[in-house]
Amino acid sequence: EVQLVESGGGLVQAGGSLKLSCVASGYIYRTFAMGWFRQSPGLEREMIAAIHFGGAIQYAPSVKGRFTISQGNADNSLDLQMNSLKPEDTAMYYCAGCDAGRCDTIPSVNYWGHGTQVTVSS
Repeated sequence: EVQLVESGGGLVQAGGSLKLSCVASGYIYRTFAMGWFRQSPGLEREMIAAIHFGGAIQYAPSVKGRFTISQGNADNSLDLQMNSLKPEDTAMYYCAGCDAGRCDTIPSVNYWGHGTQVTVSS
């Protein structure tokens, strides 16, 4: 079992920046991948950024060029730097862990963090 703990998030004005972090602990498979998903009220949870096993990085079109995903300083940790935030980025953000090497769809996710709220005011 893997546990994911997120930190960061909060309230920011449009155009501002926030950084999210996530640390995974527990039994980590060799092919473990991590990513960030978000969910707004009434909408489906969606992948916004992921680092797949082997290092390939994937972004959703809505955040590409504004958000940067990277491995954190600690083993099995993940950061998400969010710049030029827009009101439509307001959502609950979830760290995801995936055992099978890719972390880009909900069925690929084996573990979820509890989520951290990001609110962008206009």
